[in-house]
Amino acid sequence: MATQELSVKEKLEGLYALQQIDSKLAEIEILKGELPIEVSDLEDEIVGLETRISKLKESIEAIDAEVSNHKANIAESEALIERYNSQLDNVKNNREYDALTKEIELQKLEIQLSEKKINDTKNGKTLKDEALAKAEERLDGKKSDLDTKKVELEKIISKTEKEENKLKKASEKAKKNIEDRLLKSYIKISNSYRNGLGVVTVNRGSCGGCFNRIPPQQIIEIGVMKNIIACEHCGRVMVDESFAED
Repeated sequence: MATQELSVKEKLEGLYALQQIDSKLAEIEILKGELPIEVSDLEDEIVGLETRISKLKESIEAIDAEVSNHKANIAESEALIERYNSQLDNVKNNREYDALTKEIELQKLEIQLSEKKINDTKNGKTLKDEALAKAEERLDGKKSDLDTKKVELEKIISKTEKEENKLKKASEKAKKNIEDRLLKSYIKISNSYRNGLGVVTVNRGSCGGCFNRIPPQQIIEIGVMKNIIACEHCGRVMVDESFAED
């Protein structure tokens, strides 16, 4: 936390040095591009697909179990029909005959109902099988994409990791030499712009961030470094163009 003894020039030099470090870190992030986000999105999508596939498989297993139950019911009804038919040969009166015939008809209806349920269930299974095949195909594609993206990202990381870690340490060290209020303001401004610039040099009489013209009197004030001056258009801290020459 920066000391009150620092001059305005020293404060500006500290801010500008921090900006240079952070800009190099930003260049590394640009080199990575959208790869970290793409990798994260693909990983999330793969988890979602795996969950969907798991549920589809559970549903298909339940359908198979239901079909097995219906087949068991059919087998049971067929066995009963066979038994009732054999009993018909030994009936003693019309009442017994009618009762057995009625039971046979009921079991035939049970068979028809079970067969209908099997057909309906199989149609549902066909749809589930198709959905499962598409989900598994999509999963394979996403896994392949993820592998490719990870290889690309790992190549970039292997090339930049050492430099990135070095810059991060340098950034943290530089921040310790900047007073809290000024540092918070710098971070807020930097985060509000895509290029991450919170400190810029004056460039040909214009702000190096938004390129709006700066009044001549203000350019003089920036040069003498008696006060920290922010651009009235974009809010970035402006430093003399001589900083870029150091």
